[in-house]
Amino acid sequence: MVEVFSKQDGPRREDAHIRQVLAQNKGIITKLADQLSNGRYSRSKMPRQAPQPEGLIIHVGSGPVAEPDLEPRVRVTPNGRVVAVDLQSGRQLLHFGDIREEGVGKVFRLAIKANQYIAPLEDDMAEALADMDGVALGHAYHAGDLAADIGRRLEIAHET
Repeated sequence: MVEVFSKQDGPRREDAHIRQVLAQNKGIITKLADQLSNGRYSRSKMPRQAPQPEGLIIHVGSGPVAEPDLEPRVRVTPNGRVVAVDLQSGRQLLHFGDIREEGVGKVFRLAIKANQYIAPLEDDMAEALADMDGVALGHAYHAGDLAADIGRRLEIAHET
């Protein structure tokens, strides 16, 4: 035998009955809750007034805040990302690519669509750095040299 239960419209009879019992006994329930919580239940249900500050209230009504002058620097992070960061804030401005471990050793991969990057470099920067894609790094040419070359080509200082 199979019993089919379908959802009915509106609240169930049991739910409506319980709501009615709770509404009828709200005063007793509140009294018990206050007794158990030392009056905190009723105090928590009361509307609260926002505290009024004392003393002077100073409003600063300036216009739009000017963007600070950015001092970009090319940096190679410890995890192999080659980025441009703002010297003052340390915020990343650009991502040039990554140094990856491949079969021939460490290789720089430029952040372009062909290398499966989601946010590739702009076309003019990608063209300026195109011949650096796939450059092998080793003892003769290391990450600091890579950052210096990228900085020279894009006229951005690099970190030593």
